[in-house]
This record gives sequence, C-alpha cells and structure tokens, in this order.
Amino acid sequence: MSVFDAGFSHGAGLFETLRAYRGRVMALPAHVERLNTSAAALGLPVAIDAGQIGEMADELLAANDLSDARLRLTVTPGNVPRPGEAPGEDPSPTVLLAAEALRPYAAELYQHGMRVCICPHRQNPSDPLTGHKTLAYLPRLLAMKDAAAKRCHESLWFTTDHRLAEGSVSNVFIVRDGAVVTPPTNTPLLSGIVRRAVLDLAKEQGIPAMEEAITIETLLAASEVFLTGSIMEVMPVTAIERHTVGSGEPGAITRQLATAYKTKVEDECGAT
Repeated sequence: MSVFDAGFSHGAGLFETLRAYRGRVMALPAHVERLNTSAAALGLPVAIDAGQIGEMADELLAANDLSDARLRLTVTPGNVPRPGEAPGEDPSPTVLLAAEALRPYAAELYQHGMRVCICPHRQNPSDPLTGHKTLAYLPRLLAMKDAAAKRCHESLWFTTDHRLAEGSVSNVFIVRDGAVVTPPTNTPLLSGIVRRAVLDLAKEQGIPAMEEAITIETLLAASEVFLTGSIMEVMPVTAIERHTVGSGEPGAITRQLATAYKTKVEDECGAT
C-alpha cells in the first residue's frame, strides 16, 4: 500500500465487517453489494466481486486456521491525482481482507442486556458520508470512548433534528405495542445487513415490523430495545443510561428474534 493511497492520506475508502461461522462468511454477497453501492454513491472508482472476495476469505481463513472469525474488508481508490494533475486512465483500487479469531460479546450481555448511552455528538443528515461505512471513523471511536467512560457498551446517535439514527457500531430497534420499529434508512443511517434480516424475520414470525422516525420520548417509552450487527447479532438493551428499559430484562420479542437469527445463521453457515 502506497503512502499516497487515498485511504491512508485522506481517509477515502469503505470497509465491511464480516463474521465467519465454521469457516463460512455470513451474508457475504449482501456486504459486497452494500460496499459497491456506497462506492458508486460517493464516486469512488472501486468495484469488487463477491466471488473473488469469497475465494480470498476461504484462503485467508484456511491459512490462519480460523473457523469462527471476524473479518474486515477494506477498499480504497488507491493513489489519487494531486491537485492540478489529470486522473489516470486505469485507477488501481486497494483491496485488503484481514481476519482474526472471533472475540464474541460476553454471554452475560445476551442474558441480561446492555447498558447504552446517548451520544453527545449529532449525526448530520446533510453529511455526504452519513449512511455509508467509510474509513472516516474517528467520530464513532470518540463516541465509543465516551460510552466506555459512562460504563456503557454502545452509544446511540441522534440526528441534528432530534431523531434516533443508529448506534456507533449497530442498528437500533424498539418494541412498541407488540410491534418492532426501527428508524428508516433515509434518516439517514447505515442499512445494516443484520438489520435487514431481522425486519424480514419479524414478518416471518408474525411480528409487525415497520420503519418509522423515533424520538427520544418514543425510545424511552419502548417496552423493549435491541441492537443488531454482524458481530453482536441481536443484542438486548435493558438500560439507557439511568433509564431502565421495560422490566430490566431482555424481552420476549427480542429473544424470539435472536433465536430466529441464530437459525438463519445455521441455515446459511451450518453454525450452532
């Protein structure tokens, strides 16, 4: 990787966090599709093939004797012209796939739920990077540092016009009157792969599911709150700072959807 690579010099690039179960990467085509869609939206001259990334993942996992793993796919446009220089005819994007042994969230968090906090920063709907998983990740790291200082495990972002958007590393769902509700993608927010799966699973399970704007009042009035992400899967939230969510224990709908997602993983990856 050159020191002139746009990812290194300008933070211009995209990444995906993937999870492998028993040596098989979950939802790889969906991750690659999302990355390519973001690249096109942001004008980044990169396009990758899911089949090629799948082969890379197989080789990487085998070479490192990894089965249950966390993988990170990073793509940048490579070297970019300096001001005043004409763009090259054949851009050479940088594609990097890294893997490490999975470090799962603590079992007690799934049993008793996470404590989360409200992020002190705000998500700007007019920011062109909002809704994309870019390398410009420092604001999320600062939010997570703030959460840790408050003895919380995640930080929930609201927009500048006071609507719930997402977590720093997750999507957010609430349960209201027996229905599952999550903010719409045009909030805007990152359209999570597990988020999409959970919306589909809720409908399959006969649970009403919808995308609607969520205010702080709606969030605090929810009977259940849970987060989704490729590494955490479906994670219950039982406290928002000093506020107790519902009964203070993971709710029935959260548990039902967590089980349904594990079954989906088993169907795709043969995991247990």
